Amino acid sequence: MQPAKKSKEEKEEEADCNAMAVMIRALYCTAGAGMEELLAEEVQHKLCATQVEQIPGRVFFCSNADLQTVTQLKSAERLFILLSKAEPLSLPNNPGVNEQEFTVLIVVGDPDIWRQTFLTWTALQQELQCSQQRGQKRKREDEEESLHTPSFRVSCRCSGVIARSYTSQVNVYLSDDHCIVGIPLLKHPLSSRSYMKHNGLRSTIAWAMSSLCPKKLNDCVILDPMCGVGAVLLEAAQEYSNAVFLGMDTDLSQLQKAAENIKASGMEGRVQLLQSSAMEIPLADGAVDAVLCDVPFGRKFSCSSDMPTALPRLLREMERVLRVGGHLVLLLSLQLSAQLKKTICTHEHNQNVNSLDTNNLHTDPSNTHNESTDTPKPLMFHKSSSEMSNSPLLISSLQAQRTHKVSLGSTDAFIHTYTKIKTQTL
Repeated sequence: MQPAKKSKEEKEEEADCNAMAVMIRALYCTAGAGMEELLAEEVQHKLCATQVEQIPGRVFFCSNADLQTVTQLKSAERLFILLSKAEPLSLPNNPGVNEQEFTVLIVVGDPDIWRQTFLTWTALQQELQCSQQRGQKRKREDEEESLHTPSFRVSCRCSGVIARSYTSQVNVYLSDDHCIVGIPLLKHPLSSRSYMKHNGLRSTIAWAMSSLCPKKLNDCVILDPMCGVGAVLLEAAQEYSNAVFLGMDTDLSQLQKAAENIKASGMEGRVQLLQSSAMEIPLADGAVDAVLCDVPFGRKFSCSSDMPTALPRLLREMERVLRVGGHLVLLLSLQLSAQLKKTICTHEHNQNVNSLDTNNLHTDPSNTHNESTDTPKPLMFHKSSSEMSNSPLLISSLQAQRTHKVSLGSTDAFIHTYTKIKTQTL
């Protein structure tokens, strides 16, 4: 059967939509607290985006990248077409009297803007459906009906003083600083990963850990010594196609879940799993190029070990298997980050400890001069109980690079990155 011929009006509308699909589009994404900077960098790098602007919880940008590329953003939560971004509203003395004016400004606005935005939304929906239905039978009648008679559910989120002054507003986001209206492009968050059959660390945070490495991780061996269900490794594997990944955990049930996630992602040949303790990593010195580790904490991801006590020994093992020039990336709770800071030895403290017991410390001769406050400090921790000593041991081989605060929902955490600058001498 020959397909029905399109009318002139349908052809013109399709041409308009196709033209809109390649035009510069004003978009924005929501982001978790602490992820805005990383999202801004990602849209610039992956989408060649322009006019990139970030505010708490949102990143605005313009791009003509195809929608499939946009949906591959790893640090974003949700994706919107930007309809309006205006200055914060001036709070009227009598909200009831000004309700009609307020409604016109936010809900109705400029009809041309709504019309243009709707055409963009329609074109992007067609583009998305075409990419999803490639190789499948197209249900033309249902699709055309859904495109020509769309319906929208209006949702609103308010904060600040204005939230207490109006009972309802038709918009996406109002605050004391911003007035933003947008239309969501996708039903599901960008942060959802179809291959994660068992959820662990939030995918955006897991992605951030590998992205914060000072050096790209292609052609590298990457270790997660406490991998859980494999979230960190799988996010890194999506980014670095030429790297090899090794995940370790003492919990067999976690490894089984990780194996299912790896299979669902199609990464069986690149991600290997091993049941082993992070306290005694069964690898040679300098065997890996990077160590990425979400150190367990909290009720959901707690483990049998006392982490504040075990952290020094964990650091020692991770440093040992890391090659010179390699990178260590740790996600730590606020408590464990405080514990980490207690183990950082300043130059003055280093001199004091040396004067007390020079036999129990290794110092770097290059640190004998006065250091500025920006100079990365070496790590210092106590020897393990098996070594029968409580004297501090200085690790001068790990150099701090960056600390990045992120939100995990109910709590905050820090991503710490280090580079191994030389072989540690005991």
